[in-house]
Amino acid sequence: MNQTDPSTFKTWLLDLQNRICSTLEQEDGAASFEATSWLRDEGGGGESRLLRDGDLFEQAGVNFSVVSGDSLPPAASATREKLAGKSYEAMGLSVVLHPRNPHVPTTHMNVRLFHAHREGSDPVWWFGGGFDLTPYYPHLEDAQHWHRCARTALEPHGAELYPRFKEWCDRYFFLPHRNETRGIGGVFFDDLDEGGFDRSMAITRSVGEAFLDAYLPIARRRRDLEYGDREEQFQLYRRGRYVEFNLLFDRGTLFGIQSGGRAEAILMSMPPRVRWQSGWQPDAGSQEEKLLEYLRPRDWLQ
Repeated sequence: MNQTDPSTFKTWLLDLQNRICSTLEQEDGAASFEATSWLRDEGGGGESRLLRDGDLFEQAGVNFSVVSGDSLPPAASATREKLAGKSYEAMGLSVVLHPRNPHVPTTHMNVRLFHAHREGSDPVWWFGGGFDLTPYYPHLEDAQHWHRCARTALEPHGAELYPRFKEWCDRYFFLPHRNETRGIGGVFFDDLDEGGFDRSMAITRSVGEAFLDAYLPIARRRRDLEYGDREEQFQLYRRGRYVEFNLLFDRGTLFGIQSGGRAEAILMSMPPRVRWQSGWQPDAGSQEEKLLEYLRPRDWLQ
């Protein structure tokens, strides 16, 4: 096998998609994923899976995609001269879960590989990925569990990775016009090519494999907590921040649209319901106000 053959990673992505969907269906108990396969004229395709109107999830998307072509457009290779004239393949799995109960956080996970090659020259490749958590109501034990799972997943590959990828996540999932993070973070990395293809792939796989262990205990703890219209309206309001980030700053959304991917799959990250309210302020001392304290980078494992 070629040392940078992406086929092993692709096989793992498809298997992970199956396992995540099966597990989420069992957890939800009331809805199933609908699968839609699609092809891209320029090369590649994928399978989008969407679960709607469930008991646990108002909407859940688990999408695999691969985009390929003979060469990248000049704009894409302008800052990376090594990519010019090379055939390329970009593949990944993206998961976005929008729960029904406002006490259950929204979450996102993505793992991906970019691979470019040309006869007679060395391939260019890198991995990326991560997972982050967006709570609507603050629960310290949830944040600590989330970050503990992230640290545990990365520890076998080096103790320095978790603090580095955690800080990267805090920087990336930040809304400068709101001066707040999208949620309580997690881990995020891109352009990873350290220590060879196999090591970088192993790091990425560890993140993907840890995702459900990090999220499901939180969902199980919170899914049956009581809530009313106040909490639901706050959830819809905070979902607006999620939309703002994804449309204004998310690199995956922008790359998917610019590369001609399936728009319905790319935009499955959008919540099914959302609202904006200009000038809204939380009541002093409320749980809604306390959430704002969580939207600042901090060491959750102290």
